[in-house]
Amino acid sequence: MKRLQDDFAKATPYKAKDKKEKQLVCVIASLKSEQDVANLLRDLLTVSEIHEFANRIEMVRLLKQGISYQKIAEKTGSSTTTVTRVAHWLFHGCGGYQKIVDILN
Repeated sequence: MKRLQDDFAKATPYKAKDKKEKQLVCVIASLKSEQDVANLLRDLLTVSEIHEFANRIEMVRLLKQGISYQKIAEKTGSSTTTVTRVAHWLFHGCGGYQKIVDILN
């Protein structure tokens, strides 16, 4: 667990690359309710994209439980490549997925 915390301490936070990205981040951060977020996601993304993002959050939850990549791929209907990518960002990313873990616990 100490190593995991050290990995997050080393991660460089993502910075919005331009005015449009900053605007996106500010809009999302300003939303006050789950319904507002759901409405934005539906207007902004396709149903398939929302489903894929939800799948990735489920992958994070299962990865933290120690479930194998193969079993996670089977449970979510995703490829092991996608599970591996999510695991990489969970353990070596900017801490966004870890924040999800904290919220789900």
